[in-house]
Amino acid sequence: MQKAHAPAERAQTGTIAFSWLSWESWRATIGAYIGLMKPHVTVLLLGVTLAAMVVARHGLPGTVITLATLVGGALAAGSANAINCWYDRDIDRLMSRTRTRALPAHKVSDRNALIFGLTLGAISFALFVTLVNQLSAFLALAAILFYVIIYTMWLKRSSTQNIVIGGAAGAVPVLIGWAAATGRLSWAAFWMFALIFLWTPPHFWALSLTIKKDYARAKVPMLPVVKGERETLKQIVIYTLPLIASSLALFFIHTLGAFYLVTALALGLGLLGLTIWLWRIRTMRAARTVFWFSNYYLALIFACMVLDRVFAR
Repeated sequence: MQKAHAPAERAQTGTIAFSWLSWESWRATIGAYIGLMKPHVTVLLLGVTLAAMVVARHGLPGTVITLATLVGGALAAGSANAINCWYDRDIDRLMSRTRTRALPAHKVSDRNALIFGLTLGAISFALFVTLVNQLSAFLALAAILFYVIIYTMWLKRSSTQNIVIGGAAGAVPVLIGWAAATGRLSWAAFWMFALIFLWTPPHFWALSLTIKKDYARAKVPMLPVVKGERETLKQIVIYTLPLIASSLALFFIHTLGAFYLVTALALGLGLLGLTIWLWRIRTMRAARTVFWFSNYYLALIFACMVLDRVFAR
């Protein structure tokens, strides 16, 4: 009896194995496309977008607008990142940090990656126009175009100011959040934009110090490669000073209160202290510490904005 049923059992086992491999293949493909969107970057952008909405309206503007803004923002960021991955696929193959991405690893074809990025951008624009407002839609589109054309295609490979100017694209989400919540922009929104704009250079220069050889191999003119570590360390400290000033401006224009002032000052002084420490000891461990703390700094300072609005209510 056992021998009679053996072929059927083997066939059944083979079917299960085939289905399992098929699911694994689908999951790997989906994961590769999600990877093109750089979700670890997108999450932080959505956080500052949501914080801007809360500050603008002293609360969330409504479920539909909030969800549409976050989904549209995620798609817009994913679009810019996917097209960035498509354009930079040649240098990504040369850098240890990026050679495992979907395109260098041949997990997604070049053509499909570009189509994916363009499609995400089109859906994002349509979503903003339909469910939010035109101002937020055009801001999201402008952020995509700026990141792709100005930063990725032009500045990244031609100037040491690539991160400085290109950082504007990463600061636009706060404008999108403010516009989505109120239908307009204000000085407070632009100060929040300035905060992220000034945060970007010290954040990425700290990272670039740790992967300087990668950038040199790919011939990307990051500041440490062109000007050296000493100049980069000095610029990190210099940019941190106006960053702190811009963060405090939100209190002095009466957008946020005393709780925010105290926490923003504490976070800013903490970041400044670490950048000075990095400038003095000049080690890769210190550079990594500044890089990771700067991530927490931005997340925490926007969380403090939200908490300040909650306390004010």
